[in-house]
Amino acid sequence: MCALNDDIREYTELLKEGKVPRAYRGILSFMSELLRHMSAVHPGHTVSAMYVGFMDMTYFAFTPPELKSRSLKVAVVYLHEENRFEVWLGGGNRKIQAEYIERLSGADIGSYTLSKVSPGVDSIIEKRLVEHPDFDDREALISRLEKDVIAFVGDMIELLR
Repeated sequence: MCALNDDIREYTELLKEGKVPRAYRGILSFMSELLRHMSAVHPGHTVSAMYVGFMDMTYFAFTPPELKSRSLKVAVVYLHEENRFEVWLGGGNRKIQAEYIERLSGADIGSYTLSKVSPGVDSIIEKRLVEHPDFDDREALISRLEKDVIAFVGDMIELLR
């Protein structure tokens, strides 16, 4: 097992090369732009501040009133290590999350993935949206993510009726 100082030396060298900081800033800049876009185009939805994470995930909540009234939220998530966008249905707290996972177990949820109640799991339902996104074509990526997130939101509202 490497000592922390060895990891920090390697981290420092990677920072000096410049690619990691530039990529990280690019991801955060894109997520901020996506958040602003979703907020502007869908003013009836509640949009949270962006959580930047620890280079593991970056996300923001984008929740319509129909889900917020049930103490649910939708998270637009970028997973750094996987280089993938996902959308998650989450609960306002762990108790609500567990209740909905139990309620939906056995239900036909189509192509979505039902989470299991366990430590570190923050979702009720997940959907992979874009693997290896093209950040150089921001406009197309924003358009695709918006379309997919809105479809997910509609499906979640319908599923919970």
